[in-house]
Amino acid sequence: MTHKQPLFIILLGMILLSSCNLPADTVTPSVASPAPSTATQTPPEPATPTQTFTPAPTFTPTPYPMYYTEDFNSDLGAWDTFQTGGADSPAIKIENSLLRIDIPSPNTWYYMLGKAHEYSSVVISAKVDGAPAGSIGLVCFYEPSLGWYEFNVASDGTYSVLLGQWLSADIAQYTPLLTDVTGYLQPGSMNYEISMACDSNTLQLYVNGALFRKLDVAPYGLVKGRVGLSTASFDEVPMTVTIDWVNVTEK
Repeated sequence: MTHKQPLFIILLGMILLSSCNLPADTVTPSVASPAPSTATQTPPEPATPTQTFTPAPTFTPTPYPMYYTEDFNSDLGAWDTFQTGGADSPAIKIENSLLRIDIPSPNTWYYMLGKAHEYSSVVISAKVDGAPAGSIGLVCFYEPSLGWYEFNVASDGTYSVLLGQWLSADIAQYTPLLTDVTGYLQPGSMNYEISMACDSNTLQLYVNGALFRKLDVAPYGLVKGRVGLSTASFDEVPMTVTIDWVNVTEK
């Protein structure tokens, strides 16, 4: 070994020592950033105040009262109608606060019944007029399976009380209980206020507020039912009936 070798070794050692003392590079593993993803939920709409709705009032028809006056100022919703006999149907209308019934064919009976109630003791009245020939009357104790009572005033000045009964769906049979004349009725006129008071045993008949006849009807067995109006044409037509009002009161 020459005298230069120790120097070389010294220099080499210094180089290695310097290398060991240098700070090592810090290597941070690279982590891939996640790719942006599309949102899967739609952001909620901005909150709005809760609205409270008040429902419109529901119309509840008032039941037709037990006792009433019908002035025929609006409609006929409180009445049921039917016809017996006659080839043609009457024309019905409200005109100048009057109920007008035009009957075009002869021998036609037309009825209007209050649909709301049945009665076991009642008075029904009406202001009526008609021309040229026929009858106008009142009905009480109408019961389809049993029959009904009619009090009719006619254009010839007579009056009658009938027991009506159904023979089939559109054929009625009429049994005369009474036919007579009275000084309260005049031939050629049907302009009257007529009334009939009904209970289980008796019919009481009135013209223009005057009681002129009582009739025992107990044998016929009608004890309750609906009330209404009857109109009829005879041979001479057309027959026109006007009714100003109907009044139903407690007997």
